[in-house]
Amino acid sequence: MASFYGTQFNRDGLGNGNLPNISTELDSVRSYQWEVQIAADQNYTLAAKKVTSVTMTSEDIVVDRVNDKVYFPGKVTPEAITVTFDNTLAGGMDKSLFELFTKTYDPTTGTLGNAEDIKFDMQILLLNNSVDVHSTIDVFGAYVQKYSLSELQYSENSFNTIDVTFRFDYINLS
Repeated sequence: MASFYGTQFNRDGLGNGNLPNISTELDSVRSYQWEVQIAADQNYTLAAKKVTSVTMTSEDIVVDRVNDKVYFPGKVTPEAITVTFDNTLAGGMDKSLFELFTKTYDPTTGTLGNAEDIKFDMQILLLNNSVDVHSTIDVFGAYVQKYSLSELQYSENSFNTIDVTFRFDYINLS
């Protein structure tokens, strides 16, 4: 390998002000370059601070034979996504997210929402180094499962956040 770098990237004469060419085409998508869009509403995008992993799990079907085990793919289960939002003063993020939760369950009336009214689509946009969309995770049939304000205490020196857990039916990576 050392001879490959020496010959292919012209590492001779590095002390003379010459620098080798470095490719950026093999860069990975960084974990801090993303945006969240809920039902195509840009209001939530800037407040989103953290997104848990987007996971689909295939359960195993185990077939026990006389001297061995054989595995087959079984039922696929999506796991919930939790998004942490900044509770911004100007945007009224706490009220907007709570209104989204009241579509699932309205505590003032005690009614559950209908499936056609509570479900919406989400997008998680993964961005490249020049902040262009690299790929999109489309989340279909999402609804708010949990709304949680962060703990309030004097000893903390951090901003207030809101954790919202979304359950969904399907995802697609494009």
